[in-house]
Amino acid sequence: MKLWFRNRAVVGITCIVFSLILTLGIAPLLNRTSSEQVSIVRFTTDIPKGSVITAEQIESVQVGAYNLPQEVMVSPKAIIGQYAAVDLKKNDYVLPSKLSSTPLDAYLSRLNGTTQAISVTIKSLAAGLSGKLQPGDIVTLIASDYGELRTTTLLPELQYVEVLAATTSSGQDAQQSSQSDQEQDEQALPSTLTLLVLPEQAKLLADLENKSKLHAALVYRGDSNTAKAFIDQQDAYLASKTAENGEGTHEQ
Repeated sequence: MKLWFRNRAVVGITCIVFSLILTLGIAPLLNRTSSEQVSIVRFTTDIPKGSVITAEQIESVQVGAYNLPQEVMVSPKAIIGQYAAVDLKKNDYVLPSKLSSTPLDAYLSRLNGTTQAISVTIKSLAAGLSGKLQPGDIVTLIASDYGELRTTTLLPELQYVEVLAATTSSGQDAQQSSQSDQEQDEQALPSTLTLLVLPEQAKLLADLENKSKLHAALVYRGDSNTAKAFIDQQDAYLASKTAENGEGTHEQ
């Protein structure tokens, strides 16, 4: 009986000691962490997608550090001059995914009167390389179920084509998507590819869009000089074909 009481006393004393440790040690630490303040940046006004962010549109404020996203931005200098990748709302925290260092659709400024931009539909996940295509990729376009004979055709006019953008069903470039997980499941996969082409390629793609299912096969991803070498090879083929057609017309 004395041993039983002695064990109960030991257990009781141990519980009291742990309670004191929790009360005097851990609890103040948790309270200190939850009350810790940090300086972050947030928006002072609504900012439309694509706008340049100015100093007047942001402010630094002190907020509780507890449960704050790790990637929240704290430096105004890192934000001023950036572009809004999505519609931004007043009092929103600033996250890197909401910003772009380049103007949206900046690739369209590359059009020089000779080249054109045209979009084609990705009709399945596999057709667009499972959503892995990026701006600057060089792809070969393959047409399946083409024409009345439903053939699969690899056209030499579309052997090397540069991808300007992969765009989701919501019209947003896939690389700039910042939607919720549920929306990403439904919308963040690219549904169209925007391509940099010459007029004769644009005409062919418009025909293929209506008469076939286009598949993009990745040829090259890397430095711009190597990518340009592929495009130069494609341009040379198109130029030679144009010259042959011109000579044939002249002979007639």
